Amino acid sequence: MKKRLITSALPYVNNIPHLGNLTQVLSADVFARFCRSKGYETLYICGTDEYGTASETRALQEGVTPRELCDRYHAIHREIYKWFNISFDYFGRTSTPLQTEIVQHIFNQVDKNGYISEKESEQLYCPECKRFLADRYVTGTCPHCGDTGARGDQCDKCGTLLDPTELIEPKCSVCGHTPIVKKTKHLYINLPKALPQLQAWMEKASVDGFWAKNAVQITNSWIRDGLQERCITRDLKWGIPVPKKGYEDKVFYVWFDAPIGYISITANATENWEYWWRDPENTDLFQFIGKDNIPFHTVIFPSSLLATGEKWTMLHHMSSTEYLNYEGGKFSKSRGIGIFGNDVQETGIPADVWRFYMFYNRPEKQDFTFTWKDFQEKINKELIGNLSNLVNRTLTFVKRFYDGNLGEGALDEDLVSQILEKEKEITDSLERADERDALRAIFALSDIGNKAFQASEPWKLRNEDPEKAKAILRTLVYLIRDLGVMVTPYMPSTGDKILSFVSSPSAVWKDCGDFSGEIRIGDISLLFEKLEDKRVEELRERYSGSQKDREEKKAEEPKKTEKKNKDEGKMDESKSLLENWAEKVILKVSKIIECEKHPEGDKLYILKLDCGEEEPRQIVSSIVPYYKKEELMGRNIVLVSNLKPANFRGVKSYGMLLAASDAADESHSTCELIFADELPVGTVLEYEGQGETQKITTYLKADHFFALPMKTIDGYLTVDGKKIGKDGVYPRVIKYVNGNVG
Repeated sequence: MKKRLITSALPYVNNIPHLGNLTQVLSADVFARFCRSKGYETLYICGTDEYGTASETRALQEGVTPRELCDRYHAIHREIYKWFNISFDYFGRTSTPLQTEIVQHIFNQVDKNGYISEKESEQLYCPECKRFLADRYVTGTCPHCGDTGARGDQCDKCGTLLDPTELIEPKCSVCGHTPIVKKTKHLYINLPKALPQLQAWMEKASVDGFWAKNAVQITNSWIRDGLQERCITRDLKWGIPVPKKGYEDKVFYVWFDAPIGYISITANATENWEYWWRDPENTDLFQFIGKDNIPFHTVIFPSSLLATGEKWTMLHHMSSTEYLNYEGGKFSKSRGIGIFGNDVQETGIPADVWRFYMFYNRPEKQDFTFTWKDFQEKINKELIGNLSNLVNRTLTFVKRFYDGNLGEGALDEDLVSQILEKEKEITDSLERADERDALRAIFALSDIGNKAFQASEPWKLRNEDPEKAKAILRTLVYLIRDLGVMVTPYMPSTGDKILSFVSSPSAVWKDCGDFSGEIRIGDISLLFEKLEDKRVEELRERYSGSQKDREEKKAEEPKKTEKKNKDEGKMDESKSLLENWAEKVILKVSKIIECEKHPEGDKLYILKLDCGEEEPRQIVSSIVPYYKKEELMGRNIVLVSNLKPANFRGVKSYGMLLAASDAADESHSTCELIFADELPVGTVLEYEGQGETQKITTYLKADHFFALPMKTIDGYLTVDGKKIGKDGVYPRVIKYVNGNVG
């Protein structure tokens, strides 16, 4: 079994990465996690790409040194990747002594072997700055598509690689003056001379390593169009010095030295770096990049290594994605368009949810456009309606009716056959790094489990045919264990949580399909929160426009937030109590399906409720002194379902149950729950004669809820003297027939 050396495109350090940039580091992370779970010897290397024009230019703009700029942004990148739970074996940087040493060594070997030539060329020179302008010091109009924001090395709009002298109406990006053309000397790598070796290697590697289609197409187009000698030096200060007489004032072009960063970062990670980079017979190199970086990884970097005449680990598999776009446009660091790593953290949506969505729509074969509507639909349908639904209802059922342990025994063979077939498909896809296809197959497998649960109706079958019910449920529990293993590369925290539910924290890929051994169900909790329409609209609005636009908006937010916090859910004094109650309070009949003592609160229960929603609801309630667990299980209660979530000693509560108390009791030491066993789960209650009313969709703050008082009158739950219920059925209390409700 060959070692697996994994790299993702080195993110450039002069800015905050957006979701498009994050696709590559996340893709490599999924594959690395899968490889480790499969038992491959695995090393995942990445780091920030720090030399070059862009860093030097940004440093000038910010009035700092390039080193200070890179230090700051390296730390920002590291924190973003940490938040996304990316499992680098080592995350380094290219501005290190070892990078200089290895780049200069490779250059010297390539030069010694006759692949380096010297050419005099015309280059743009800024009379104002008194310096030759490297490619990114120049902006202008693209001669191919007419975009006015093209850089001297590349047009982001059409993707064409450029020479600065090709730009129409070029400007110095530092001072804004028009540069002139002057002659200068630079070094070039002779790609045409390397072509025979490159082509022979590429034809074999692309087949053996099942390269992505776009990688093969783009590489072939470069070869077909004829390779040209390519300049590898620049007139900059921030970079690796060229170890050749006459070039003391020049540095290497970042795209010559950047891919070598994979090697130097490995060397910084381990003294035994040659074990990975000098052992091609026993090492497979997997690289994850965007399509705009393909030529540098399949032409320039391999040509450089081949031209050394030395033994190097060469590219095995190229996983190159298409573009991720944003709401009809293109992600852009330079323009600040899209959702950036720091933005994602501020949404409050967990990293696993973002990871899921990015891989469910990973642009493997074509561009994909991120939209907030699709984001919401996929989360609610697949994460909650599919995976979470299967996990929660199956395990809750087994825990409730079988004390969490079905033991070993017979399985549902038809279901087993479906599971094994789909699991092979998933494994085969991941071996090819087809991560989108694999994830969608995982959710198709989860859907198979949901359909099996629904079709078997275990709530009936456990009485009609107990052994058959056990066989189906036992198979589903094994399936959930396997799903926990298979989603872990994509959603590590979620996978760990699912595996903890089934007491299998150490399960790995080889365990999938092994349906032997006893599985005991542990504590279960909700996996995800539903994304509501209002929240999605707020996010769409917040992340519209550019980062600059957002900063301007943010300056106004404190004032708006202060006013909103004061007014949200506040009683409208122009309306009656009944009108306010009808518009703001949502009471929902909910069944208690799980009840556990809070580990940090003697008086607190953690309750799981079936509210007739896609997945159970969790609340915390201080009713331990008044009710035993057995008095609560299976009972229908009345839930304030739109109360703003709150934390109770580290546990989040998504609502509040209603209880009556003695109106004369000022010590608040009395409590009688308002049970509603006679009403179906999910019923939304109304006051008598209410009629149709538009309910608000926002959360209701606790103080605003208590400003809309309810009471029990003659045992009935009421508001302003009107009984509360549905279709003529009104919940009643027995003890505190005339009391306060809260």
